[in-house]
Amino acid sequence: MQMKQQVKEQFNHFLSRKNLKTTLQRNLVVDAMVELDRHTHVDELYLLLRAKHPYIGHATVYRALRLLAESGLVREINLGDGITRYRLARQGERRDYLVCSDCGGVTEFENGLVEKEQLKRAHSLGFMVESFKIELKGLCRHCQGRNSRTH
Repeated sequence: MQMKQQVKEQFNHFLSRKNLKTTLQRNLVVDAMVELDRHTHVDELYLLLRAKHPYIGHATVYRALRLLAESGLVREINLGDGITRYRLARQGERRDYLVCSDCGGVTEFENGLVEKEQLKRAHSLGFMVESFKIELKGLCRHCQGRNSRTH
């Protein structure tokens, strides 16, 4: 509950700096992102919110997510499949992903050894890294099982 309030306060501060209003719909999107606490995309979030709040519009959810991303409270994740995913930002967050090319599922993972070697190599080449993301595409366990049953 404390995290939700903290995120709302930070978002409302961001909105006021941009001379934008705090609205019920924007607060509903913030609440949903905090409660969901995983990757989501605008269509999924819209359907989840619409189930409880039938008056909320798709464009409203999209615009609220874009504002949350602009504020830095939510991260936009583009994995090259045409779907922009969103997730609540965390300090020191890792950006390593397993992406299922069949169902589109995303699983985060961490491998500090790989990161350390990549950063060391970048530094030796005179490159200053600002962000770091590893993305592996393939089939998740569920889709592997489903695909083996169809062949």
